[in-house]
Amino acid sequence: MLYALIAHDKPNGLARRQAVRPEHLKHLETLGDRLILAGPFLDDNGDMTGSIVVIEAESYDAARADFDRDPFVLQGVFDSVTIKRWHLGINNTKK
Repeated sequence: MLYALIAHDKPNGLARRQAVRPEHLKHLETLGDRLILAGPFLDDNGDMTGSIVVIEAESYDAARADFDRDPFVLQGVFDSVTIKRWHLGINNTKK
């Protein structure tokens, strides 16, 4: 099953996000093939303001455990986090 983490950063959190980002990217690498997609939300200036991360997991609890190990979660980058089951209906990604 696929699970999406949808998170919004704390207000004025860009500096904190940038400081933690290298650790966050290392965490994403540890997910291997279970990582489906990941990327930041951007404001009108192109600054990162949140994240979407989609992973494959056996259950909600397993997905939650993976997300809870993310340095962005552990180090308080996010103001809010939502985790939902997700289905990839259409994939028009061009490489």
